[in-house]
Amino acid sequence: MYNALLSIHSLLRWFVILSLLLSIGIALRGYLTNRTFSPADNRIRHWTATIGHVQLIIGILLYLKSPIAQYLYTHFNDAVGNWQVLFFGVVHSLLMLIAIVVLTLGSAFAKRKATDGLKYKTILIWYSVTLLIIFIAIPWPFSPLAERPFIRSF
Repeated sequence: MYNALLSIHSLLRWFVILSLLLSIGIALRGYLTNRTFSPADNRIRHWTATIGHVQLIIGILLYLKSPIAQYLYTHFNDAVGNWQVLFFGVVHSLLMLIAIVVLTLGSAFAKRKATDGLKYKTILIWYSVTLLIIFIAIPWPFSPLAERPFIRSF
C-alpha cells in the first residue's frame, strides 16, 4: 500500500502544479485585461483547491505509513543529523501543509471578493505564494536535501 500511495502522490503533484499554473495564468490575464470572472474561472479556482486537498490527504496517509517518519519519531536524536529524514519528516510535510492552508485561504478569499478584479488579484497572489512554497518543498531530482525522481512508477 505504501508504494502505491507514494506513486499516486508523486503523479498527483503534477496535477497540483499544472492546476496552479493554469489558475495563476487565468488570474493574471483576467486581472490585466479587466475580464469578467466567469463561472469557468470559478470552477478552475475551486478544482485547483480540491486537487490540492486530495494531494494533502494522500500525503497525510503516506506520512502515517512512512518508514522515514516512523524512524524520525523513534530515533529522533539520530535522525537530526540525517537530511533525508529531516526533509521528509519535518520540512516537506510542514511546508506542504502550509501551502495547502495558503491555497485554501486564497480560494476562500477570492470567492468572497466583491469585484472581478479583486477575485483575479486574490487568486494571483495567494496561488503564486502557494506555488512558490510547493516548489521549495518538492523533493526534486536535483535537490541537495532529498533527491527523488520526477515520476515514481508503481
